Amino acid sequence: MRIDDRHIDLRSDTVTQPTEAMREAMYRAEVGDDVYSEDPTINRLQELAAHITGKEAALFVPSGTMGNTIALLTHAGRGQAVIVGDQSHIYRYEAGGASTLGGSPMYVVPTHPDGMLDIDAVTHGIADESDEHIAATALVCIENSHNRCGGTVLGVEQIESITTLAHDRGVAVHMDGARVFNAATALKVPVSTLASSVDSMMFCLSKGLSAPVGSLLVGEAAFIRRARRMRKVLGGGMRQAGVLAAAGIVALEQMVDRLAEDHENCERLAYGLADIPHVQIQPDQVVTNILLFSLEHGEQQPFSNSEIDLFLSKAREHGVLLGRMGEKHIRAVTHAGIEAEHIERALTGIRKVLQEMRPA
Repeated sequence: MRIDDRHIDLRSDTVTQPTEAMREAMYRAEVGDDVYSEDPTINRLQELAAHITGKEAALFVPSGTMGNTIALLTHAGRGQAVIVGDQSHIYRYEAGGASTLGGSPMYVVPTHPDGMLDIDAVTHGIADESDEHIAATALVCIENSHNRCGGTVLGVEQIESITTLAHDRGVAVHMDGARVFNAATALKVPVSTLASSVDSMMFCLSKGLSAPVGSLLVGEAAFIRRARRMRKVLGGGMRQAGVLAAAGIVALEQMVDRLAEDHENCERLAYGLADIPHVQIQPDQVVTNILLFSLEHGEQQPFSNSEIDLFLSKAREHGVLLGRMGEKHIRAVTHAGIEAEHIERALTGIRKVLQEMRPA
């Protein structure tokens, strides 16, 4: 796994590089026209994804955002509402796909710090067609692990509390499982257990699993048939894309078990940050490969936006790449290519930056 020696890149696990095994598999991949369902490598990847997640079928798509958008467009028709969390990736970072393209309004409910939707708000928000003034609900979306909540995970009971509520009201549930393998690793359960009660799920190959590109959408066979049409509408038919799918197969077969290393490194980073003056973090709440921290002056005075920008700029000068998350939080993400030695170097760089800034 190659890494840029000039920088320790903790901005995201999307910066991972394909392994040599992936590159070899891509070079040797047998391909065909996937729009005709004739690419054998894509077909194998889809069968593998369905098997691992315990679903009937799967669909290979270029990105997680497209996968989520396809799911929403397939589940919800024009004028049917989709319930999303106010901190969800679907709501915050996917350009309002279902509303923009499908005419489905998003009904936004609070997200608790652990990534769980407010169950009372979901209960109140689910609507049927009895009131002509209100858009009937077609779908509830959950996220696992949860990006903006610092990589928190939803357990089986939490997921089932949402799916039971929704299904009892005739509403489907989609899981944005971009990092669901991280969630499963943290909970020490199979991914199929986390996916068992949801109607559909998207997961990414290109984050912690280190493939260069691609995501999978899984669900019942009839749902995936409809989703395939939506993929075409969005321009997602990729022809001889088995060269990409080959890396995805390696990702699922070789890169899942090592995710625990990323979690250990993230925990190591969290406890190291907790020892640095002016850094505010709750290291005991870090459970996967994402952490959030903030910066404060004395007497709990948070850094201003300009000070956070300066900190990030100086961190880059010291070889540490970090990202912002929301107004005041800074995000760090561990991934393949980041080892314990890189964590120590990152902590050293961050200490030096704060010493140079000399916050009060």
